[in-house]
Amino acid sequence: QVQLVESGGGLVQPGGSLRLSCAASGSIFSIGAMAWHRQAPEKQRELVAVTTSGGSTNYADSVKGRFTISRDNAKNTVHLQMNSVKPEDTAVYYCYAAVKTKSWGVPGVYWGQGTQVTVSS
Repeated sequence: QVQLVESGGGLVQPGGSLRLSCAASGSIFSIGAMAWHRQAPEKQRELVAVTTSGGSTNYADSVKGRFTISRDNAKNTVHLQMNSVKPEDTAVYYCYAAVKTKSWGVPGVYWGQGTQVTVSS
């Protein structure tokens, strides 16, 4: 099996910075896309940022220019650097990874347990 464990959430003031990390472990052959999603109270889960195994990235319009996603393929980790945060960034942030556990077959989708980010003064 594959586990994703997030860390780095917490309380931050508007305009501040926070760095989220996610480490994948378990029976991993290869990892394709890795991403961060978030879900605010009473809202649907939304994609925040995604990165491919080749390093391409894409961001939600609401975080472009403020958030940066990066990954370390050797360590099976993905990070989200959050700068100039706003109260509307408050949400539970979930790590996502498409993981192949064997050399054949299609990747499985795995999620972390989520980490709370609260932006408030």
